[in-house]
Amino acid sequence: MKYMLLIYSDENVWGEGEQERCYQDSVKLTQDLHAKGQYLGASPLHSVATATSVQMRDGKRLVTDGPFAETREQLGGYFLIEAEDLDEAIAIAGRIPSVHKGTVEIRPLIELTGLPSGQ
Repeated sequence: MKYMLLIYSDENVWGEGEQERCYQDSVKLTQDLHAKGQYLGASPLHSVATATSVQMRDGKRLVTDGPFAETREQLGGYFLIEAEDLDEAIAIAGRIPSVHKGTVEIRPLIELTGLPSGQ
């Protein structure tokens, strides 16, 4: 089953050099997952300050700068993985370096037929 691991943390808790080390450790984790056939994708996201939110209300598109919700933690990145079950997805989430600074939310994907295949 495919799982999306959404990484949330407070962008302001990262010390100098910590985020770069986290990226490097995350790349190592993706290589390990790839070797096991579990890697489908991953990427950090730019700061929430670069976010643009889009809503449609009464047929009108509303575009605002910044995230839609005011939260203490922001979505900072994701891993898309293949795991046997939720227990295995939890084990992988526990290996994501930024789990020590924030939260990793695990969501199973709904696989729709007819979607174009990835690269």
